[in-house]
Amino acid sequence: MRKIHISVLQPGMRVGRALYNSSGQLLLSAGTILTRKTIARLEMAAIPAVYVDDGFLKDPAIVDVVSEEIRVQAVRQVRELLAEAAVPGTGTAVVAISEIKETVSEIIDQLLKNPDVVFNLIDIRAIDDYTFGHSVSVSVLSLLTGITLGYSREELLALGMGALLHDVGKTVIPDSILNKAGKLSPEEFALVREHPERGFRMLLQIPGVSASSALIALQHHERYQGQGYPRGLRGDEIHEFAVICGVADVFDALVADRVYRRAYPVHEAYELIAGSGNFLFDYRIVQAFLQNVAAYPVGTLVRLSTGETGVVIEARRGMALYPKVRILFDREGSACEPYEMDLWKEREVLISGVVEGDLGTRRTAEKQPLDS
Repeated sequence: MRKIHISVLQPGMRVGRALYNSSGQLLLSAGTILTRKTIARLEMAAIPAVYVDDGFLKDPAIVDVVSEEIRVQAVRQVRELLAEAAVPGTGTAVVAISEIKETVSEIIDQLLKNPDVVFNLIDIRAIDDYTFGHSVSVSVLSLLTGITLGYSREELLALGMGALLHDVGKTVIPDSILNKAGKLSPEEFALVREHPERGFRMLLQIPGVSASSALIALQHHERYQGQGYPRGLRGDEIHEFAVICGVADVFDALVADRVYRRAYPVHEAYELIAGSGNFLFDYRIVQAFLQNVAAYPVGTLVRLSTGETGVVIEARRGMALYPKVRILFDREGSACEPYEMDLWKEREVLISGVVEGDLGTRRTAEKQPLDS
């Protein structure tokens, strides 16, 4: 199973993973055979990519760090809460917070039961549904980091809640600004920069949300050397929960398709985060975060320094740059009898590039300019 951008989808490809919208409605079932009409509908719905099963990766299955059911449930709950938060005084947010707390607790349980599973699957969401799926992925990534740092159950719950709700302040920003394809005007950008303060105030008014969770909303755009906002905090002035959420926020934003740019390849996002220690974020937090992320997720087609091409079949915790690869094409580019190479053991062999699209054409992924 591989993630394929919609621009290179072909009729006849088989969907490898079910696709949902932010309301929890099933858009495509796993196993669906794509047609031209189906692909056209995906384009109209602003779906940027699909996981396809092309038969080159039958084992092992790509495992998400949390179940599909709990991810869909969390996305739906975040969508509903943000809609309620945009209409203050209804009182329904209190009920939603209780449900969200139970969901975060379930996510924590699943992560603790699978301590060796790394973040392999990038959640696919419609471009105009970005906020909801993004919030869930940021919460999951934050919790993985908190577990690595040895947080208590109580700390994990506060971290997960705050990360899930870190963008609640964006409910006061018009969608026309949030989804704008072009450059924001100074006035629009100033409005966007208000969302941490607004979100902080909103969360403080909801019973059941801790002060430390609310601080995540306030401080997740602060940066290590004081170059962030809204208050230009630096170093230890930034709550550690907010630092964790900030790292997760940037990473997930990079690997997601946005209205103004295509997603970064995961390995490039990994490298950008790796280089941000003690510049954008505390180095210790960056290292803990990277322990849980696959730079080359299972299913990624890679070209090796030897000239061979293969598919990543295993990404292990703490060994992000050295996955296990199943070789499919030899140094001359001809199909060969598949065999496996463990790059952790073959340390002189490096990954020289990521290959996108149909295996017959083996197109190298186009690099995108850094644009947050």
